[in-house]
Order: sequence, then C-alpha cells, then structure tokens
Amino acid sequence: MNQPINDGGPAFPSETEWGRTLRDYFAAAALQGNIAHPEVTGNRDDIARDAYKYADAMLKARNRQ
Repeated sequence: MNQPINDGGPAFPSETEWGRTLRDYFAAAALQGNIAHPEVTGNRDDIARDAYKYADAMLKARNRQ
C-alpha cells in the first residue's frame, strides 16, 4: 500500500485560504533553479517530476532536524 505523500502542510496559511503546500513551494523553487540553467535539458514532464523529488528530499531533511 502506498504511503501518503508528506506535503509539509500549508506554505502560507491564512484564516481564509490554505494556499499551496510547502511541498509545492519547495518544488517550485527547485524547478525555477533547474530551468534557469541552460545546460538542463530534457522532457518538461521529467524536469517537473524531478522538482518534486527535490521537494520530497527537502521535506525529509527538514523532518530529521
């Protein structure tokens, strides 16, 4: 059975809206860094998937502290 994905909870919670998750925020930052480098090439779907792998690793490291 698959474990639920740890999304880190809301990145910018407010009283009226949860907004994006911390996982989404980390993935967006990783994606932005990756596409800023011209040597990063490949399928866009793969690059986006890799951004979430980075985000998952960041959440894992964050939870160890």
